[in-house]
Amino acid sequence: VQLQAFGGGLVQAGGSLRISCAASGRTFSGYGLAWFRQAPGKEREFVALIMWSDGVTYYGDSVKGRFDVSRDRAKNTGYLQMNSLKPEDTAVYYCVRDSGIGVRRPRFKSDEYPYWGQGTLVTVSS
Repeated sequence: VQLQAFGGGLVQAGGSLRISCAASGRTFSGYGLAWFRQAPGKEREFVALIMWSDGVTYYGDSVKGRFDVSRDRAKNTGYLQMNSLKPEDTAVYYCVRDSGIGVRRPRFKSDEYPYWGQGTLVTVSS
């Protein structure tokens, strides 16, 4: 399983950016695609999750109402639309996938995801 996140960059505070995550293979074998982020000197933080089959979404408190997670099942690609960006959103953003084994439920902890992309850097300037 390979995940590739791309689309990061430099954006001004208040601006928007959409990052994408392409999953290899013809089918998405997990239950959900999630986004985590890690800022320098900080722990990884849950950002958003979309359940692949039904599109139900979940968000971390710090991004709720500003970020929108989506997916295109035909393209095996996930998206994170980030609006009203703040300098504190600056981080490396990772897309991750669960194993698709066991109970189908939302997962919010990084150690519950065995498959990680390489990350894409988002920098928000003030």
